[in-house]
Amino acid sequence: MSYESVILILFVIASAVAVIAKKVNLPYTIALVAVGLGLGGLHLLHPPSLTQELLYTIFLPPLIFEAAIHLRASELWRDGWPIATLVIPGVIASTLLTAGVLVPVSTHFVELNAITWPVAILFGAAVAATDPVAVVSLFNRLGAPRRLRLLIESESLLNDGTSIVVFILALQYVTGHHDTIQGTTVEFFRVVGFGLLAGSIVGLITAAVMRHIDDAMITITLTTIAAYGSFLIADRLGVSGVMSTVAAGLVTGGRGLSQILFPSIRLATETFWEYIAFAMNSLIFLLMGFAVNLTLLWELFPIVILAYLSVLAARFFVVSGTWSIFYPTKYKFPYSWAVVMSWGGLRGALSMVLALSIPDSFALKELIVTLVFGVVLLSIFIQGLTMAPLLRLLGILSPVSRLKQYEQLKTEITLYHELIDRLDKLHKRRFLSQQSLESLKDEYQKKIDALSSALDEIEVDKEALVKEEVLKTKRRMLMEESRALLEMYQSGTISLEVYKAVKHEFDSQLFELENLGA
Repeated sequence: MSYESVILILFVIASAVAVIAKKVNLPYTIALVAVGLGLGGLHLLHPPSLTQELLYTIFLPPLIFEAAIHLRASELWRDGWPIATLVIPGVIASTLLTAGVLVPVSTHFVELNAITWPVAILFGAAVAATDPVAVVSLFNRLGAPRRLRLLIESESLLNDGTSIVVFILALQYVTGHHDTIQGTTVEFFRVVGFGLLAGSIVGLITAAVMRHIDDAMITITLTTIAAYGSFLIADRLGVSGVMSTVAAGLVTGGRGLSQILFPSIRLATETFWEYIAFAMNSLIFLLMGFAVNLTLLWELFPIVILAYLSVLAARFFVVSGTWSIFYPTKYKFPYSWAVVMSWGGLRGALSMVLALSIPDSFALKELIVTLVFGVVLLSIFIQGLTMAPLLRLLGILSPVSRLKQYEQLKTEITLYHELIDRLDKLHKRRFLSQQSLESLKDEYQKKIDALSSALDEIEVDKEALVKEEVLKTKRRMLMEESRALLEMYQSGTISLEVYKAVKHEFDSQLFELENLGA
């Protein structure tokens, strides 16, 4: 069977799995890996291998770009220091800590006598990249605090780029291409820095052109060029293509997509990228199941568990360390969030891609690949399936957000009230007759009464409801005050110093509210 036919069959399978997973409230990434494992074990299909070239040139750019365009630079900047700590020293520390645990303990296993520091560092770098696709989708469904979601998404986005650079440099170091630690460090900052610069330039050019376009197809084409172009340009320049795509996505989303005047164009573009992300993730996670050598994995399973525990320990150490550093500052967040961020640092497709990119000439490649595959599978199944109970145990979920029907009814009532207010304005301006006004208001009022009756029948913890609504209202008022403050500064009513002082106070209050779950 040709690869084209296999890919088409995989898309059909991915669609069916996604529908079933949604029906049973299971993260679709977990379901896809399970189905991939089953199909791989039965040898019913022979899909293309997950090679470095395939994933680097086809899969990675759109996945990274899609995540980046939905984040805003202002939100990244607001939690910039904790995120930067997790994605630069955090990734390096995670790599070294994982290796530091694996090397001494591996001496007790005959199979791992060959695990030296270079091999352990390669393994640690490969599994340093987090991939919380399943966790973030779960957060969105269950209603986790917005700032917690942003912390995990932002860290994961930048973490991917840093992990790839660390892995490549570690591979070059252990194979003798960099003789000193100093040389490797300089190369790290060169690759990351110039990668971000290249991507920023591509993003600025794309955003400038997008602001003059009023066609959805052209806008989608431009963003596609930015996603792949930023990666390819950086790759040709010998710098980080992943970091370049991250920068291009952030700039394109913040300066281009968010400023498009026509909502239909923005909606079409966002929908396109959401589909691309779903399609790419579906194929990757299915192919990931095919790529695992189940026989070898079973033979090394005790060692895989050891490797998995070392990865978990390193993740908890890094996140807890970051929490303790920023707890006395305005960037603080609850320790329960640190627990969720640690447990939510799933390993995914990127770790497997890095492991597979090790040259075949490296003697212990198969061992590293098997260990990485095992860690990824345990991470997805154990952490992915237990995240929801952990969120409930820690009391992080919003009590009102769990009541989807309650939120929906409340939203519909609000929208109908706004429609009635608009009808009154149209009547005052003589666009609507008195008879038409009364007829329409009567129709909408009946709908409001029916929705209100349904809302009253829903049982909810009144104390929790009041707390949730007060927090959300305070947050909304602060956002409106921030906008009004900006208008006062732009109109010259207040000075820059006053604007910065008051804005800092508003930001501090927003931080406090988001820590409480608003």
